[in-house]
Amino acid sequence: MWCRSSMRKINFALFHHGSVLPIRSYATSNQHAARSRRDADVIVVGAGIAGVSASIAAAEKGASVILLDAAHGGGASAQSGGVVYAGGGTDQQKAAGYGHDTPSNMFNYLKQEVAGTVDDKTLQTFCDGSAQRLKWMERHGAKFEASLCPWKTSYPTDKHYLYFSGNEKSWPYNTAAEPAPRGHRMKSPGMSGAALWRAMFQSVLKLGVHVKPATRVDRLLFDQDPNGVAIRSIEPDTRDFSRHKRLARLGHNSQLMVPELADLFLNRAEAIWEKSSTSSTLHAPAIILAAGGFAFNKKMRQEYLPEFSQVAPLGTRGDDGSGIRLGQSAGGAVGKMNSMSAWRFLYPPTAFLEGIVVSRDGNRFISEDIYGATMSDGMIREHKSTAFAIYDSIQWAKAKSQLGEQTQSPLKLQRLHTLLWGHKKSSTLEGLALKFGISPDALCQTASAYNRAIAEGETDPMHKSAEYCTPLSQGPFYGVDISAQPTGIQVTHGLTLGGLTVDGETGLVCRKDGSKIKRLYAAGRTAVGICSNSYISGLSIADGVFSGIRAGEHAAKMALGSD
Repeated sequence: MWCRSSMRKINFALFHHGSVLPIRSYATSNQHAARSRRDADVIVVGAGIAGVSASIAAAEKGASVILLDAAHGGGASAQSGGVVYAGGGTDQQKAAGYGHDTPSNMFNYLKQEVAGTVDDKTLQTFCDGSAQRLKWMERHGAKFEASLCPWKTSYPTDKHYLYFSGNEKSWPYNTAAEPAPRGHRMKSPGMSGAALWRAMFQSVLKLGVHVKPATRVDRLLFDQDPNGVAIRSIEPDTRDFSRHKRLARLGHNSQLMVPELADLFLNRAEAIWEKSSTSSTLHAPAIILAAGGFAFNKKMRQEYLPEFSQVAPLGTRGDDGSGIRLGQSAGGAVGKMNSMSAWRFLYPPTAFLEGIVVSRDGNRFISEDIYGATMSDGMIREHKSTAFAIYDSIQWAKAKSQLGEQTQSPLKLQRLHTLLWGHKKSSTLEGLALKFGISPDALCQTASAYNRAIAEGETDPMHKSAEYCTPLSQGPFYGVDISAQPTGIQVTHGLTLGGLTVDGETGLVCRKDGSKIKRLYAAGRTAVGICSNSYISGLSIADGVFSGIRAGEHAAKMALGSD
């Protein structure tokens, strides 16, 4: 789950003095001449959750690894809710009474979300190893818990760390698979992403991975053996490195809440990097690109995602598409570049699911109990990013009563704003429609059809679960504009999902004709993956771990083999 957070409360504590190790050569007199030119067996570009997972996996297989990061580590994963989508019988599921979940059941559900973006064999591999990957993360410092959230939520409070994080209970997904909770949130107060990343990063250091922050890759080197990268970086243990690190951290910590302040810090950090960085090259027989997506690249978004112009980017400035462009420079193909997850959640409180959501024409276009990003996708693509939520006085009062128990900051602040100021009110539905510029006749007809199905015990016209179906009958009526907004307290954040196409078994980057580029891998949001068609909470981190391990293990095997 990705959502807004008061990042000022999070101290990343990244790269303490002495933890950034110097790069060394791994050559021996008996090695092949090409190997003598290696700086490492594997170079990983990007120190988010995918890059960290790739580094750990490669190091565990005996490879020497250099991990590069344009900033100082973390990426979008460290700004996230720290939720990992896992199932098929995890220990936490079993403890919560959902031990019946199987890899096949998980596959049947995710096949609907993935919709062919990855092949069935890759998806089955993802599901078959899901529970074991969660244990792998726990071995590397992550902590999860079986405290199941008893209500539908976009992100649980600190009392709960397991929840139904997607569309598992919603129609039509619940017709293909038995619902099971698969949102495993890192056990840590508040937004858990930073704690999850820190825990995994400590394993990177313990395994002897050589970390080089404040380092950008200018180009890939394919004109010599082994492969390599041309880089620019600020040397550690210098005053400019310390200043860059401090400003970058301040910028990242304020990115979500105060983006204008973040720009101030990050622009200063950029000026230091431009002045102080120096050029060099590194060589390794395997390169893994894990540099995030392109949410912060305005040009790429305009090219591939013009309809998402009202969605604010989620992540860091490092999500600038640089990893994707590096892969393209080597002949790599891209896919799903028109996919973006944008989050406009109605819930919690769950009473906000009991009203109806309509477009400008006054008609419902999706079930209100669907996952927030699924709703937003329909709203943005089919209704020009515009929609409205309509409630009666009973539903409104119920939402107020649920607020304290079901929400926590910063979401609670958004909901308070909605309940106190961010709404319109009228004694009649016709009057409310006029205030929003909605057709009064259409809204009344929509509400009548909704109420009639409830009164007659019929299935909701949009197949909303019966537990969230209560009539719109008691005035005054309340309306909330839930349209996508790029700024403000009700900002709509989003994450790009497309990237380089990769081989499902190895993670090697593929060309347009499907052939694999030798020695070049991609992982996380730099690559097309499990969540590239439809995002649900926890699926991006889970895919980052999956694709990172896949690339890291294969890269190590290739680099240490006979080649």
